[in-house]
This record gives sequence, structure tokens and C-alpha cells, in this order.
Amino acid sequence: MSLQDDNKKRRPLKSLPPESFQPKVLLIWLAIIAAIVALFYFNPAKAPQPAQLNIQRVVEMAEKGEIAQGSIRSDAQGGRDWSVLSGETKEPILRNETGPTKTFVATGRLTDSNLERLQKSQVFTEKPAATLMTSLMINVLPIVVIIGLLYFLFVRQLRQAGKGALSFGKSRAKLLTREKDRITFADVAGCDEAKEEVSEVVDFLKDPKKFQKIGGRIPKGILMVGPPGTGKTLLAKAIAGEADVPFFSISGSDFVEMFVGVGASRVRDMFEQGRKNAPCLIFIDEIDAVGRQRGAGLGGGNDEREQTLNSLLVEMDGFDTQEGIIIIAATNRPDVLDSALLRPGRFDRQVTIDLPDIIGREQILRVHARKIALADNVDLAVIARGTPGLSGAELANLLNEGALTAARHNKKKVEMVDMDEARDKVLWGRERRRVMDDAEKRLVAWHEAGHAIVQAVLDDGTMPVHKVTIIPRGQSLGSTTYLPTKDILTQPKKKLLNQIAMAMGGRIAEKLITGDLSNGAYGDIKQATRIARAMVCDYGMSELGPIAMGENQDTVFLGRDITRSQHVSEETARRIDDEVSKILNGEYARCEQIINEHRAALDKIALALLEHETIEGKHVLEILKTGDIQSPITTVKPPKLPVAADAAAKAAAPAAASDAAGAVAPSPSPA
Repeated sequence: MSLQDDNKKRRPLKSLPPESFQPKVLLIWLAIIAAIVALFYFNPAKAPQPAQLNIQRVVEMAEKGEIAQGSIRSDAQGGRDWSVLSGETKEPILRNETGPTKTFVATGRLTDSNLERLQKSQVFTEKPAATLMTSLMINVLPIVVIIGLLYFLFVRQLRQAGKGALSFGKSRAKLLTREKDRITFADVAGCDEAKEEVSEVVDFLKDPKKFQKIGGRIPKGILMVGPPGTGKTLLAKAIAGEADVPFFSISGSDFVEMFVGVGASRVRDMFEQGRKNAPCLIFIDEIDAVGRQRGAGLGGGNDEREQTLNSLLVEMDGFDTQEGIIIIAATNRPDVLDSALLRPGRFDRQVTIDLPDIIGREQILRVHARKIALADNVDLAVIARGTPGLSGAELANLLNEGALTAARHNKKKVEMVDMDEARDKVLWGRERRRVMDDAEKRLVAWHEAGHAIVQAVLDDGTMPVHKVTIIPRGQSLGSTTYLPTKDILTQPKKKLLNQIAMAMGGRIAEKLITGDLSNGAYGDIKQATRIARAMVCDYGMSELGPIAMGENQDTVFLGRDITRSQHVSEETARRIDDEVSKILNGEYARCEQIINEHRAALDKIALALLEHETIEGKHVLEILKTGDIQSPITTVKPPKLPVAADAAAKAAAPAAASDAAGAVAPSPSPA
């Protein structure tokens, strides 16, 4: 039998929710049943016993009118020759072992004459004789009901796999089947190097002798590291689709419980399942939930998490090591993992899955565009250029937003204008056209024109202006975007200074047209200051020399900065501030000179923005070269609102405009 046929016979493990077994409900029902049993069978406070009389006296009391009611029950075998008389008297004239009572019972032979006398009194009624079946029902039925409730509430719960208290320490790993939602390496793009590394695992599982002939040993563990959304889990699913072996999937949080020892038990059970299905793959997503550094954190470590990690370490490379189990883990926080987990013999290989480059982004877009109807004018290469820094998950979301935008406009295919709108919405937010009055629109138009003119003049062909708009999005009142022609991996000093100068263009244009300053350049000044300080403290691009003065001590395993210790003296800190101020003031003066030299082009761009709200980068270049716009401008008309909504928007416009006055201007690049 082949391994593939054997895998088909295996049934996938189902991870059942622990909520189906509720111990509290079971205990409540057991308490109720115990109370009922005690009430009927073991209650010491019994009801008062009736007075024991003979039949003759009962007949006499009935004739005197002392009996209120009674019954005659004959024996099933003896008939009326042996009967039971029971009832109550009108007054407590009888006595038993505890005192006066009204109830009585008489057992004996009932003659025809006594029966006739009792019938004349009209207080006694005859009841049918008790049968054997009736007696059994009365005595046995309560016990049967109690046993049935116990079986339903307790035994049946324990027999269900994956439920109940007896399965609390079982592994929650799911066995994935190849037939359902199979993903292969063809569905993964943008990480060719990572695919090549993990493909060795698939080749080893398919043909292990190929590696064993020359003494090669496949890594026991592969750790996939990368930012969120880069495709770590997707790559693991692709390994499962390519490999012809069982594939178990589990999350790191499934091991962590409040009870000490449960996580370690689940780790042992997971490896036990793996040994039964070896060779196999086990994928642990977000392993940092269980693999954090031991003995770290405020107030000591967590005993449960440390025991779980110790069990994982022993199972991966301990005395009881078993061959044929390969662990694949994924995390975006490798800095918090325990060093024992990363040593050779456990996670032998670390596969870095970084953010995709421009070629990888285009490949990812082509993979996700298979299910979307794209128009002929959609250029995925242009979209890839305009989305630097976006992960695979964000690119998939970008295409989905473009499809939703086209559907809202009742289009049959997604056009390039829909993709541009989707990109702007994802990066900066949705349009907010009615938050500014005419004066603020004029201010924002010259502000964005200042950014555009400086960027167009200083650009060397690697960062051309893509679009300038005064349509508010998110917290910004306008934006100037540019598309890099390639991925920017290093930044020379000249380009960093150009970025600072371009950031100052909006503030200088505002001051030039209004003679005053506003807080609209808050984000630009903050960005320029951050670049200048990094040049001085981190990059060594100042007269202070190549010295790193931004070192600090961070508590990295808590995921945030707790303490920060600067390694500079007061004199050095003053010199750093002087150098930062020198860079900023120098670029401010250079930017002011550029704007004064191209004042006519600045006014042309601002007036075009006031008229069309959005112009493209080619229009900015045409104004610089010829003094006027040569290409036609495609004006995007705002969507029409109902009358009531339009009135409400106009009423809310002043308040929204005042709130947006202090909005932070966006970064000039989508990155």
C-alpha cells in the first residue's frame, strides 16, 4: 500500500470546542437527582404513620359517621377475602405511636355483610386491585429514570472524542486533507528564495534516499520569520499541498492554559500523533505565544508556558527523539524566542520572508488577480510601483477594494481608475469632499503645489510626481504622491536632503501666498526633523563624524520600550541639536529659493488644483517646461448625495473644517 493510499484512509482529526462539556451543569443535575433520591428513599423525617385498626371497628365508625373518606382495595389473588381499608376520620380521635391522627389502615378478611354496611355509609369507594406490573412501575421506574439521567449527562459526555474532562490534555492539532482547498507553490508569489528553501523539505519527504546516500540530514525544524501578512501561513499550506505526507496544523496559543501541565501534555500528545503518522509535517503558527524566553518579564516567568516550552524542547531534540517528524513554525517576533529553541538540532533553519520587492509585488498581484475581472487598461506593474512597503495580504486587499469600487459604479470590469481610488483609500482613507470652505481649499492648493514644484525640480528620475490632490482623505486635507521607479534599498545623503527640502515646500508656499503660517505643515516638519536627526545620530552624515548616538536599552521581550538610556553627554546633545537645526534651516532656505524661482509655475499648479481638485504628475512637468498644461485633465466627479444627506453635509461642513485645520499632512510617498 502506498503512502498516498494510507493517507486517504486516515480520517482528519476534528478539533471540538471544549464548551460542549460543561462540568457545572453536570454537577447541578447530579445534586438535583441526589436530592430526589434522598427525599423519596432516605428521608428520615417520614410522614406520620396511620393508626392500625381491624375491619370490624372501621365498619362501626363508618356507621356512626366518624369517617370522612375511605377506600377499599382488594388483593389481586385473594379477591375480597383479603382487603385493605384506608382513609381519614373527621376528627383526630385515633392514636398511633406518635400521638393523635386522622389516618387509619385496616387489613383482613372483608365479609359480604361488612362490605354491604360500608357501602351504605357512602364514604368508602372501591379501587381496582394492585397488579404486579403496577407495583413494578411504582417501585422500579424512579430508579430507571435516575440511571438514564446519569447516562445522558455523564457517560455520554465522556464517550465523545475530544470532549470531556478526560480529553483536557489532548492535542488540538488538525490533520489537513489534500483534497480540500489545496494550495501549491504556484499559488505563492513574491518569496522565491523562501520557496526554494522549503521545497527541499518536500523533496526529502518524497525521495529521502536522494539525500541519505551522501549523508545529508534534513532539518528537524524550520522557522519562518517575517512581518505580518507576508505569506508565512500561506507558504506552510503550500508545503502541505506539495508534500504527500500527513500535515498537522496548530496554533501556539492552543498550548497555553491556566492550568499548569496542560500545555506540556498537549505537546506530548501532538508528537505522539506525529509518530503514529510519521513521516509527517507539524505546523505551529505564532510560536512566540509558547516559545518566549524563559525567566523573562516582570515578576518572574509563567510556569505553565515554561513547562510547555521545556516539553517542546525535549520532544524536538531529547533522549526520546524520533525521526520523521518535521516542525515548521511561523512568527513575526523572532527576537523574543528562547535561545534553546533556535539552536541546531531543533530549528536548524530560519527562512526569512520579507516584504516583497517591486517584481514580487507584481507577481503577487497577478496571483490574486486571477479571480477578478480586470479591464485592459489595468497595468499591474504600475500598481506594484505605487505600493512600496505593502505586504501580500495588503496587496490582496487592494485588489478586493478595487473590485468593490467598480461594483459600486455598476461596472462589469475593474478599470485603472478604480485601482487608483482603491490604493488611495487603503493608504490614506476615503474621500471627504465637504470638510473645507473656499479659503481653506485655496490654502491647501498652494500648500500641495509647493510640495509638487520642489519635488519635480529636485527629482533625478527615480521619484517622479504621480498625483497632486486637494481632496481630503483620512486626517489629511491634501496629498502629493510620487511613484518610485525601483525599490529604494539605500538612501544617499543627497536624497535625504532633497526629502527635507520637499517637506518644507508646503509651509513656504503657504507663507508666500497668505503672509502667515498655519499648523497644516505639522506632519511635514515632524517628518523632516525625524530625517535630520537620523542623519546626525544614526547615519553619521554630519560634522560630528561616523558615531552612532541613538543607542538605547529596550526590554525587547515585553514588546515595547520600558526604559531608555541615552549614551551622550549634555555637551554632545547640544551639538546634536545644533547639527539638526543646521540641516533643517539650510534645506528650508534652499526650498525657499526654488519656489521663488518658479513662482509662476507654483501659481499655475495651485489654480489647476482649485479648478480640477486633482492633477497628475505629467501636468506638473508640463507647467514647469511650457508654462501651461498640455494634456487633458480627467476630472473625477464627486458622487451625488440625496437632498437630505446633502443638506446635512453642508450643515456639518464648518465644524468638520475646523477639526481638520490641525490635520497632519501625509507623507509625500505611499511608503
